[in-house]
Amino acid sequence: MAILVLQHSDIGAPGRLGITLRDHGFRLDVRRPDLHGVGGAHGLPTDLDDVQGFIIMGGPQNVTDIDNHAWMQAEMPLIKQAHKRNIPIIGICLGAQLIAHTLGGKVTPREKALVGFDELQITVPGQTETMLAGLAWQHPQLFSCGQEVSVVPPGATVLAGSRHAKAAAFKAGIRTYGFLFHFECDRPMVDSLMASSKDLMPSAGTTASEVAVQVDQLYSTYARVADRLCVNLATYLFPATRRMAS
Repeated sequence: MAILVLQHSDIGAPGRLGITLRDHGFRLDVRRPDLHGVGGAHGLPTDLDDVQGFIIMGGPQNVTDIDNHAWMQAEMPLIKQAHKRNIPIIGICLGAQLIAHTLGGKVTPREKALVGFDELQITVPGQTETMLAGLAWQHPQLFSCGQEVSVVPPGATVLAGSRHAKAAAFKAGIRTYGFLFHFECDRPMVDSLMASSKDLMPSAGTTASEVAVQVDQLYSTYARVADRLCVNLATYLFPATRRMAS
């Protein structure tokens, strides 16, 4: 069995999350539905047979443009199936927005884009959430988004937010998690993500040089928190009995 990873851009790899999961004995099956569509060894699978977890990465696409992306439409039934079967799901940025949209929430364009670091505040429910154990209740997190989850799915719990992203992390059901921020990035990925976000920066009211200063100042703190979150997810979200024997 493997954890299915849906990657939607060249720079949108699972990064430190993928490394942590492999270090904990899990096998990843990384697919590119944006390039290969549905079916085949590299496209979106048609079922969840032999899938022990489901990670949906970010990308430059927008959920409000879902009618233009057949592969994005095809991801929705898999999200529904996995959620119904309590298969662990992690959505990051676009992935979190897809989860919210699929499960009955609402995704809308942001009034202003959010690019760079924003101070995250863990909510009271989030402070007792196992996946967020050991994370500072206030810490910097990395964003690159022009859209937001304006309404979380029915019954979902907001675990963290910021001044500019009210629902930055949420939990739906037992094992479905959405993170609007990019905790998966190592330093080269941070630099690549910020470089790819230059078109959003004017709307966000920032510049590439301002973001570069942020990264230099905050990356070490961000990395420590991100590593802890990745370890929590690898340790508590996925069944240990299904790890690779090696």
